[in-house]
Amino acid sequence: MAYWVKILYERKEYVVNFDSVNAFCYEQNGRVTFWLPDSAIPIVINPQNNLDDYQKVLNYLECVTGLEIENAHWVKIIYERNEYVINLTCISSFCQESNGRITFWLPDGTIPIIINPVSNPDSYEKVLQFVQKATGYSFS
Repeated sequence: MAYWVKILYERKEYVVNFDSVNAFCYEQNGRVTFWLPDSAIPIVINPQNNLDDYQKVLNYLECVTGLEIENAHWVKIIYERNEYVINLTCISSFCQESNGRITFWLPDGTIPIIINPVSNPDSYEKVLQFVQKATGYSFS
């Protein structure tokens, strides 16, 4: 079932199916960024300027975080002092470097996420478990 939301951003109205958005970034300053499906256009919602839409995003994130269903595996990942909520089923490749770091790229964006097993063990373990479960392969 689609989760449609009407968002006002830069004097334009968008109607977005949040079930098609695959990554959200919650920054320390309170802003939330997400990328429109099938494009790299970021939408940045600031609670000071747009509290209603900001609350819509937070409500959606509260519903999906930790959700594991057939087409979605939502996880919170801390990266560069920001909190990302990502649907890992939409990631098309994962790369493990010789030092153990795992890199993947956000869908509908060009942002790489690099997870270090030492500095971010919780997020690292979530990604390892997902890769094993979803692909049958494991990083050694």
